[in-house]
Amino acid sequence: MPVENALGFLRSLESNRPAPDTIILFGPQAFLREFVVGAAAARFLAQGFKYRSFQIGAGSDFAAMLDELRAPDLFAGKRLVVGRVLKSHRDRGGEDAAEDESAATSRGPSGGEGALAEALEAGIAPNALMLVYEKDTVPARIRKAAEKSAAMVNCMRPFDNQLPDYVQAFARARGVKLAPGAADFLIGRHAGDLAGIANSIDKAAAVTEGGKPIAPEDLGEPGSRKMPEVFEIADSIARGRIAAALAQIDRALTFGRDPIEILAVEIVPVMRRMMIAASTLARRRGPGDIAAAIGASPSSGLVMRAIDGARRFGIERLHRAYARVTQLDECFKNGTVKEREQALGALLLDLIEEKTARPHPGA
Repeated sequence: MPVENALGFLRSLESNRPAPDTIILFGPQAFLREFVVGAAAARFLAQGFKYRSFQIGAGSDFAAMLDELRAPDLFAGKRLVVGRVLKSHRDRGGEDAAEDESAATSRGPSGGEGALAEALEAGIAPNALMLVYEKDTVPARIRKAAEKSAAMVNCMRPFDNQLPDYVQAFARARGVKLAPGAADFLIGRHAGDLAGIANSIDKAAAVTEGGKPIAPEDLGEPGSRKMPEVFEIADSIARGRIAAALAQIDRALTFGRDPIEILAVEIVPVMRRMMIAASTLARRRGPGDIAAAIGASPSSGLVMRAIDGARRFGIERLHRAYARVTQLDECFKNGTVKEREQALGALLLDLIEEKTARPHPGA
């Protein structure tokens, strides 16, 4: 089967399509991996399966898990076996690095990857198996053995346009409905933090009357009274959500944050990172060079959001905006600008107007 993303697989679980006997999950989003495991397990348990769980770490192999799949059970005719392959197991290099066929065969009886691959190829019915890898990839031997009948689910970082669908998927899994505006409220509050979104829905569902849709006011503190977290304003700017950033600045000022601190800690650094990313991309360099210039990992959220913002705004617009930011920072510090709150709002409004008037060709 082709590799699916987590959102597509969750939709298939909600349909009447039969779930495959073997499901293999991988990818960098740990919360998303476990959420898919929970959603799939709920469907199997509703069909009469019994749940069994195993962890395969540095000092263990697949032997106990395979015995559970193969052995009959008087009290559990159908079993869902969940095996979590920890990073410590994958980092040993032993079985995954072995190329010799005889070595793979010799490991089979002892519960190595060769034995697991043989079990996948032979089929595991009437039982079901979920393999959860704590890495971004699946070993080639396991992937090849499972490609005919297993579902491969890649739990990637969600794109911005997928966030509303994830919010609705979390609500359906919890058995609740969201009122208009609730999804936008959750996205504005948590951005791409899927665990935070799901946790907010769970807490609201626990205190909301049965059958009543969850409204924004049910989701913890209303936005008008919630102080933005540190760097939440910077995140909104990098994602191009200037209107949300304006609202967050207004709330932060209401709670007593200093405009000088907001500019120096939130706005100047994020504009600098986007400028670095835009200038590096203009020289046809890759994410690795951008990460080195910023001083962070290529896979970090700071680097990814800087690249997204650079592509969204363009180098010319960012150059003009960064010049205004640094000038305003100087004026704040030498005291020439008195209406600092209004100056911050005007700065971001200028960025909106430039984005509307001079759209970037690559946008």
